[in-house]
Amino acid sequence: MLTRATKSLTLLLFAASTSFAADFGARFDEIRKSASPSELYAFLFALPKGGDLHHHNGHSTYASVWYAAATSPKTLARNSFYTMTQLGNCPGTVDTQPRFITIQRSHYEALDACQKALYQPLASLSAETKAAWLSAFILDKPGEGRDEFFERVVPRMGDLGHDPWLAADALVENMRLFGAEGVRYIEAQAGITAFVDVAGRPMPADDAFRVIEERLRQPDAAATNVTVRFQGVVIRFAPDAEQRLENMYAWVAAHRDRWVGINMAGREDNEKGSALRFLDTYRKMRRTYSDIPLSIHAGEKDSAGHEVRDTLLLGATRIGHGINLITDPDTMLLMRNNRYLVEINLVSNRVLEYVPDTSKHPFPEYLRTGIPVCLNTDDRGSWDSNMTDEYYTAVTTFHLTWKEVVELGRNSLTYSFAEAPLKEKMLVEYDRAVAAFEQKYGSSDWHGAVRQVKPLVSGYATRTWGFR
Repeated sequence: MLTRATKSLTLLLFAASTSFAADFGARFDEIRKSASPSELYAFLFALPKGGDLHHHNGHSTYASVWYAAATSPKTLARNSFYTMTQLGNCPGTVDTQPRFITIQRSHYEALDACQKALYQPLASLSAETKAAWLSAFILDKPGEGRDEFFERVVPRMGDLGHDPWLAADALVENMRLFGAEGVRYIEAQAGITAFVDVAGRPMPADDAFRVIEERLRQPDAAATNVTVRFQGVVIRFAPDAEQRLENMYAWVAAHRDRWVGINMAGREDNEKGSALRFLDTYRKMRRTYSDIPLSIHAGEKDSAGHEVRDTLLLGATRIGHGINLITDPDTMLLMRNNRYLVEINLVSNRVLEYVPDTSKHPFPEYLRTGIPVCLNTDDRGSWDSNMTDEYYTAVTTFHLTWKEVVELGRNSLTYSFAEAPLKEKMLVEYDRAVAAFEQKYGSSDWHGAVRQVKPLVSGYATRTWGFR
């Protein structure tokens, strides 16, 4: 609950921000309409943003960050990684792995001579091969869609995310990059069973996350001004998904200082992961555990269906994607002006071709009929995108008002699963940052202020809009 003093301060700041927003709204409309595309991108890069609530931990990290961390002297003093640079037909094997799957030294050393010949040390790749490796982790070519992502890009991660020391370094660099564009909170979806030590032995989750916690306490992590909380994620179509879900409930209940909720992910066109499969398990868990929020992927489909309705029945208060919610009027009516939020991922939905024409995305219908929404990056490392790309897409495609832009940022904090004191603090800081932003860009010389911004332009923005 909000403390009385903090609530009063928050209301005062929000009232002041709302009043100023009414004045700044006209300036924002002027900037949106008259700024050059590159000026608008820089302006939105500088925009204070709230949180990234739909954030897959491993695939939200850029391939370049993974490469730099995996080949750094710090990592090489402890571990090393190998990537499969050619396909082969070794005796006694079934070639099912995609090119550039990356494994750590212990798993490489367990291969026979024929299999080893297919791999190269990641740190020793030629410039040409390194460029191909980086590209292999990104949907950056025509025709690469959801099958490329789910069937090849995801497996290529291999052991990169299984080494907790490497994962921790990559997370801190990701925090720095998010912080540079005004994001202040990340709710990262993470599993608890995949970590291994340098010998390839499974690591207990407590040991692995102790490594990550220690890294997050270091000064460079604090300097990012980005706070991280975790959601436990379960792959919905796994044969033992029910047991994994029970295990995740127990884990989150025992680690509430950093773990704030539970999610379920995985392709919804795989019928083995249907929401109603888990209804009995969720009800069983609620007989044991209290106050564990649920944010669950639902409606990430390009066909009509009741996936969102079924997921609300599981107890979710946040819906990941919610694309086909638009086909279910009764559920839309239920969610209007209610406690449910839809986590919108515009870039992801475009590149995975769930909504290839963004102008037809249901996002503005939800936003403007009272269904709470916020913008998120999903697997931004695989799109080579950033949060600014989400805002630029929304603002230019749907002509957002300043009030709507601020609402999106506030929603991402208000509907977060962060503990109450942290949420209070972030909302106060967000409102202050918005007020300062309005002052900085509110004059008629906003061009001058925009020229001072040096945005970190994503690869997606370069490919899509030609920004450099």
